[in-house]
Amino acid sequence: MRTCMLMGILWMATAMNGAEAKLADRHWAYQKPIRPALPRMDSDWPRNAIDFFVLPRLETNKLQPSPAAPSEQLLRRVHLDLIGLPPSPAVLDAFLANPSDAAYEKIVDGLLKSKRYGERWARPWLDLARYADSNGFQADQLRDSWAYRDWVIDAFNAGMPFNQFVIEQIAGDLLPKATAAQRIATGFHRTPTCNVEAGVHPEENRFNQVVDRVNTTGTVFLGTTLECAQCHDHKYDPIAMKEYYSLFAFFNNTPLEVKQLGKGVTWDFYGPTMDLPIDETRAAKLKTLGAKKDAAQKRVKDLRKNLAEEPNPPKNIAAILRKANWSKKEKATLEKHFKTKYPILKKEELKLLALAKQFNTLKPPTTLVMVERAKPRETHVMRRGSYLSPGDAVASETPTALHPFKKNWPRNRLGLARWLVDADNPLVARVTVNRWWAEIMGRGLVATQEDFGKQSEPPTHPKLLDWLAVEFMERGWSMKHIHKLIVMSATYRQSSRVTPALLATDAVNKFYARAPRLRMSAEMVRDNALTISGLLSTKMHGPPIYPPQPGNIWRHVGRNAPKFNVATDENRFRRGLYVVWRRGAPYASFVNFDAPDRGTCVVQRPRTNTPLQALTLMNDEAYVEMALAFAGRVLAEAKGDGPEAKIEFAFKAALSRSPRPAELKFVKSLLLKRHAFFEKNTKAAAEIIGGIKGWKAPKGLDAAELAAWFFIANILLNLDETITKQ
Repeated sequence: MRTCMLMGILWMATAMNGAEAKLADRHWAYQKPIRPALPRMDSDWPRNAIDFFVLPRLETNKLQPSPAAPSEQLLRRVHLDLIGLPPSPAVLDAFLANPSDAAYEKIVDGLLKSKRYGERWARPWLDLARYADSNGFQADQLRDSWAYRDWVIDAFNAGMPFNQFVIEQIAGDLLPKATAAQRIATGFHRTPTCNVEAGVHPEENRFNQVVDRVNTTGTVFLGTTLECAQCHDHKYDPIAMKEYYSLFAFFNNTPLEVKQLGKGVTWDFYGPTMDLPIDETRAAKLKTLGAKKDAAQKRVKDLRKNLAEEPNPPKNIAAILRKANWSKKEKATLEKHFKTKYPILKKEELKLLALAKQFNTLKPPTTLVMVERAKPRETHVMRRGSYLSPGDAVASETPTALHPFKKNWPRNRLGLARWLVDADNPLVARVTVNRWWAEIMGRGLVATQEDFGKQSEPPTHPKLLDWLAVEFMERGWSMKHIHKLIVMSATYRQSSRVTPALLATDAVNKFYARAPRLRMSAEMVRDNALTISGLLSTKMHGPPIYPPQPGNIWRHVGRNAPKFNVATDENRFRRGLYVVWRRGAPYASFVNFDAPDRGTCVVQRPRTNTPLQALTLMNDEAYVEMALAFAGRVLAEAKGDGPEAKIEFAFKAALSRSPRPAELKFVKSLLLKRHAFFEKNTKAAAEIIGGIKGWKAPKGLDAAELAAWFFIANILLNLDETITKQ
């Protein structure tokens, strides 16, 4: 018996050692993060936990932290990182008068509370969500989903816990007593492209959209290349093809999203939408107008019926009236006939037309949402990834390589959402904090932000990554908390100066021995220039805007091409986040600065340097307009009469610093030369000032001085430093 007990204990020990060995063999990203202890060190450099993990890696690689950034550089950096806009000269002067740690923290707290925070951080999320205002493909018609964009902004501003943020986007419609906002949130997965070209197969289109939802979910929340398993077992990561379609099953209960128009081969965008909430006054007016419209419609219908049944009408009129749809020629025939014979019908038709126009004006806008079919679809493994080759049936299930799916979770999108943000999920928190780190610090702790699998780059600071992931979850999944931790760290506050030694030792700055120098994103380049010029409108939310861009970019072959009607009101100067995003022709200047078409999920935009970028900033109508407005702002707001005071103000507005002596000398000399020229050439000055459509010079400004300052403003807005975060 004793021998049996010893054998049993030995077997159990062997089994436990095997389980532990198996766990240890698992790829690092599939092991649940555990908060590591802070490294011990004898240094007064660290300001918070981040620095305790960064400094040992620097020392291991024989590197030292860079000196602290100059106060003006740090102020501009943190403004760009947290709200995407530069500080005003007044804010800069106030901070330089007291650049203490307490003053800096107060500024950080203020930026985190700003409404501009949500606008700045919505942009990278909308890249992930492949948000756009059009279908994509050849027809590329517009569709309304801007309410989802506004929901993202508001969620970030409100400090919504990230786990709730995920659940509402994946399955807000399935929550008990789902609110309008929670249903709007599901627009996250109504953003895939939709093909409405002639001959499209509706089920193929639906299948492709579900594939997109599965792949995007894997990329955004798991940092996993799930799409590799659509056609075969994943060659590198532990995701079987069957598991891919088990995830597919969670999203497979969607209706068709294209419908046929008439009897031809033409299709149109379709699918679940919801009316956006409107106030009670507007709802009451809409109800009253609806009743009037219905009554007018009935009167017109009755009149037409009576006229068609008259004993002796002209025969061709009777034949037209019996038709459901009329051609242009038939409409003209009817109009001519009834205008002379039956004026009462014409009068009633005009009334109906006016009522219909009023009704459509008051009608609530709509947005795209997710819904579940009453009867679930059966899901199959699709051989070779083709919707035409169904194989074995599969049920909704999550990959076995990750944490288990709990029994009390429903086998639908809501259950999947709860699985994603479960505390046992080893990936979501890591993937998310890594993206934020990369957005602020220029490079992820895991460089391959979209791939945490076996083909990924290993983390440069694995303990820091795990510490941040655990801190994120244990602090209520607070995005603002993590952002504050990063920008308050000594690591973040370093100078961005690149020395020859740093360039030789760590050219890509993967050990963070300095702060990054990064060209701004496309939208931030524009927002920055609008702020500097004084033109920026802070109006939030609503339908997309149409600022100036070169003509005929939206021309295409196909039906119902939308029109790009350039805004002439404050919408012309709103943030880039609100600019209409047509996949077939995104806003031209954004494309030049590496913005994607958002046909698919984009984790990290490329950064290029091309002549087109310089030409855009120098010659694009929008930027020329901003340069003239900036010139007017300098003349209106700078304190002091001499050119030196105005140049000082201009540099602080554009670069958040004073001009260096050589810069002051050069700019003053050029300014005086241009001023002298325009004093003699008043016609040339008038042409510059009057040639801008969206801005009018304030009264009392000297035309020659304004035209001269236009050249200086144009130079400042075109500097590499102006469009760089450093």
